[in-house]
Amino acid sequence: MKILTGTTASILNELKTETTTSTSHQVETTVKAIIEKVKIAGDQALLDYTAQFDDVNLTELRVSNTDIQAATAKVEVEPAFLEALHQAKANIESFHSKQKQHAFLDSEKDGVIRGQLIRPLSTVGVYVPGGTAAYPSSVLMNVLPAKIAGVERIVMITPPGKNGINPHVLAAAKLAGVDEIYQVGGAHGIAALAYGTESIPKVDKIVGPGNVYVATAKREVFGLVDIDMIAGPSEIVVLADETANPTFIAADLLSQAEHDTLARAILITTSENIAQQTKAEITKQLETLPRRAIAQESIETQGKIIIATNTKEMFDIMNEIAPEHLEVQLENPMNYLHQIKNAGSIFLGSYASEPLGDYFAGPNHVLPTSGTAKFFSPLGVEDFTKRSAFISYTKEALAKEKDAIILLANKEGLDAHAKAIQIRFEEEI
Repeated sequence: MKILTGTTASILNELKTETTTSTSHQVETTVKAIIEKVKIAGDQALLDYTAQFDDVNLTELRVSNTDIQAATAKVEVEPAFLEALHQAKANIESFHSKQKQHAFLDSEKDGVIRGQLIRPLSTVGVYVPGGTAAYPSSVLMNVLPAKIAGVERIVMITPPGKNGINPHVLAAAKLAGVDEIYQVGGAHGIAALAYGTESIPKVDKIVGPGNVYVATAKREVFGLVDIDMIAGPSEIVVLADETANPTFIAADLLSQAEHDTLARAILITTSENIAQQTKAEITKQLETLPRRAIAQESIETQGKIIIATNTKEMFDIMNEIAPEHLEVQLENPMNYLHQIKNAGSIFLGSYASEPLGDYFAGPNHVLPTSGTAKFFSPLGVEDFTKRSAFISYTKEALAKEKDAIILLANKEGLDAHAKAIQIRFEEEI
């Protein structure tokens, strides 16, 4: 794990030169071809690609209620898991219910009514990664905000394994209130949600994480449908002073490094002692980590320890990185909230470990990556709604403002705009 020192500019320059490259031309070409085939062949293309990529031969794309009930029955023998799932659901709902936006109406001027409507999206597609992995937490994080927003129809897709879909994922989907589940994934699954097929409905928005092919497909269909964001490899920045615990820091850095060899785990500290102890602790903890190969490559190629000269420099560097996850392991961490400008999700104090946000606390774990926290926000209820404005003027109210409107329209050379106002006040012949 490389230790960086120097000026803020030199440190940031080195970090920039080591960021991952953009999607390859080969991936884009492959994804475009997949999307075109799904547009033309519909369900048959989905069945063909599922056989090709997942090595699963399907006869039905939709997961039946019988299969969902059977999966739920399997999970019922794990009461501790179900209880944890219910607790996580309650926390996520409690947090996201506070995000609900409300319509408004004002009548500040005589004869003028203005307002805003908030309406939920009609149909949303949720992508849940599958195959050899299982992500019931992703089901809750993507579906529950949509339910709170009032989305009418939630369609979930997830790639099947040899034994179908993981029962824990299906149990989470049932608990969260998913309306329809289809066993299809990859870029072809995204295309199905964007264009619709004989079985799968076209949706208004696609949310949920996936591999580079899924992310590229989401980028390709954006505009035809909305998407949540284009997510890159996971990342974490830990800010620590001499009061922090190196064992905790190392564990939290590795919790992200185990995701992907391209995941970025960065410690920024003002303490040389903390830097060295954390580095040693990472080496120690890697010894017993089941996903050691992945985490070790991530730490060796992407991991960094940055020694800053003071607290201000720590925050300057962090805000420029704009991390997906930010841990503030400083003395009295709440005192530093005002210095945080760019971060997806913020964890304050030594006992607010990042996995707390991944699974349980309530804030969403679908977060902006690769520096996009400078302008993107975590997934929330507002992502599943749209706004419409409305206006009502009486003739008397419009008369007071017609000249200003006509002037502005004429300055823009849009005579018909001006005429549309003026004609309402011309004398009847």
